[in-house]
Formats: sequence, structure tokens, C-alpha cells
Amino acid sequence: QVVLVESGGGSVQAGGSLTLNCTASGVIDDDVDMVWWRQPPGNECELVSTISRNGYTYYDASVKGRFTTSQDNAKNTVYLQMNNLKPEDTALYYCAAQTPSDRLCMKRFGFWGRGTQVTVSS
Repeated sequence: QVVLVESGGGSVQAGGSLTLNCTASGVIDDDVDMVWWRQPPGNECELVSTISRNGYTYYDASVKGRFTTSQDNAKNTVYLQMNNLKPEDTALYYCAAQTPSDRLCMKRFGFWGRGTQVTVSS
């Protein structure tokens, strides 16, 4: 069983920065990626970024160049550094542990945290 806990969300003005943390407890297999999803209000879930156990990263085009995901395996923690935030980044951000074949925005696939809210005002 893997338990994920997100933190670091909050309210910022456009152009500001936030860093989200996702701390995992339990054993995570090497084929599992850490995934950041977000659920904007009234919109469908969006894939934000992924990071594999060996550090390979992927970013959605909407955040590339502004967001950076990293991990500290010794601390079992994944980070999402978000810079130059825009109002359209407002969402509930989730951390998930998923294999590539399970990479769907559905909580029955993989392990999920409860989410942390990010609100960006213009």
C-alpha cells in the first residue's frame, strides 16, 4: 500500500511561484512514475507532468518552461516547482503513483493523494 500526501498549495497572484510537495510512504516499484494531475474548476482533469524513477520527465505543453518536477528518492518526495503562474493554472493538484499503462486520470488506477488547491488570481 502506498500513501501519498500533497502539500504546498495556496493562493498567489499571476506571475508568482509555488512549490508542491508529494511525500510517499510505502514501497514504490521501479516501473512506477510519479505523476502530477490537475483538476481545474468545471473542466476535465489534465496531465501536468511525470517523472520516472530514473529521473526522466515529461511536461504538458501548457506548463513546459514554467513548471519543473524533481524528486528526492531518499526522502520519498516529489516536487513540482511552478513559476510564472497564470490564472488558468488554478486547479486542485493531485500527485499519483502510476505505471505508464495506468496513466489515466481515474483514482482506481495507481495510488493518489487527496490533492492540494492552487489558486492564481489575475
